[in-house]
Order: sequence, then C-alpha cells, then structure tokens
Amino acid sequence: MSPVLAPTPPAAALGPQLGQLYAQHHGWLLAWLRGRLRGDGQQAADLAQDTFMRLLLARDALDTLAGLQTPRAWLCTTARHLLVDRARRQAIELAYLQALSQANTQHYQPSPEQELIAVQTLAQIGAALEGAAPKAGQAFVLHYLEGLTQQQVAARLGVSGRMVQKYLVQVLSRCALAA
Repeated sequence: MSPVLAPTPPAAALGPQLGQLYAQHHGWLLAWLRGRLRGDGQQAADLAQDTFMRLLLARDALDTLAGLQTPRAWLCTTARHLLVDRARRQAIELAYLQALSQANTQHYQPSPEQELIAVQTLAQIGAALEGAAPKAGQAFVLHYLEGLTQQQVAARLGVSGRMVQKYLVQVLSRCALAA
C-alpha cells in the first residue's frame, strides 16, 4: 500500500513569497552551483530549478517559506543534497555501463531472476508512460533515457522549462505509484 501524501499547497499561495525568494537568490544559487560543477551552466541551471522545485513541492512549503531566516543556507543545503543525488546517480550509471561493457565482452547471460526484475521494471515504466500525457512521456524519455537537459527537452517539445518539470514530476509520480 502506498503512503498517502499530503497535498502540496497551490502554487498561487506560494507565488509572491516564492517569486521574491527566487528573484533574490536564483542568480547567487546558479553562480554557486556553476562553481561546484566547474562551469557546467546547463547542469547548474537544472539543479537550481530542482532546488526551487523541492521547495515548491514540499508538503509544508508555506511553513518552510515563512520560517526561512537564512534562505541561502536552506537553498545551499538543498542544492548540496541534489548534487549528492546527482553524483550517486552518475556512479550508478557508470557502474551499469561498465557492467554492460564487460557483459558484452564476456557473453554475459543474466540469471532468470535478473531477467524477471528487468522485465518487471520495464513494465512498470511502460505502464507509467502509457497512462501519462503524450508530451509527458516524451519528456521522460528525452530527459532520462536520452540524457537531454530539461532546457533541451523544452526546446525539442516546444514548451517551457517549467512545463518539462511538471511532465517529469507527473511521470515519476506514476512510476512511484506503480512500484
């Protein structure tokens, strides 16, 4: 049984406070992330957006916004967590690619259990994509499977970066519910 999530507050309720926080600190956060990512502007922009999305999607976003006495510290901590998540994901991807490369050279044969897990995972992702809006499915595939940044996906689909984020959240939520 999946946990029941408290609804997030409507974006309109957060609008003025979040808009002010964004206007005051986005440039600083972007520069800080660029420094951490050695000048990778696209990744820095994606992570800066993800940082503000974390605040927007928080169950207690209004309380969090109201209680932020040092917003840069909160943004920095959240961005640092996202950087750690990114590093972990990259390490997993690298390990997977190395294992795949090794498997190709050794004629690796997965066990029946591994095959079943792979098929079940693909079926869950497929079910999530089938139930999602067509552009949401395209955004998911372009971002997570083809490796495009959110801005590149937005340009390819002819939508805003914010819409791409909404599409990704929609599909990821469906994947979580299918699991």
